[in-house]
Amino acid sequence: MFSKACEYAIRAMVLIAKESKLGRTVSLTEIAMGIDSPPSFTSKVLQMLVKANLLDSVKGAHGGFRLSPARIVGITLKDIVHCVDGDSVYLGCGLGLKQCSEKNPCPFHDSFKKIRDELKIMLEETTLVHLSERLDSGQSILKRA
Repeated sequence: MFSKACEYAIRAMVLIAKESKLGRTVSLTEIAMGIDSPPSFTSKVLQMLVKANLLDSVKGAHGGFRLSPARIVGITLKDIVHCVDGDSVYLGCGLGLKQCSEKNPCPFHDSFKKIRDELKIMLEETTLVHLSERLDSGQSILKRA
């Protein structure tokens, strides 16, 4: 459903939110290891988030990435998905057709539209603070052990 870049972006943002709540700046190496992703690809994804003003980059010897507490509360999954994958998750055809629409639906259109609409609501309502709290409590993970 999401691109690999988007999956990494979400995982990285959750990890950074968790650490930022503790006042920590997280290095690229820590992020890549923490979400089990290639460092070079992770770097590109993080720079997309910085450019979109969703994430702060800190230069220097103790540099890395962080979020202010106010931003952790305000950022939703929709913000991250839009930054990396655009709106394709809300508009695309479930069968991958280019011409699928209300006027010219694919056989899967009506069922998939309902799922897309529910996904959009979930992405709009899910915040980084909620996901980082699940990580803090041990209810969720970011990588396989």
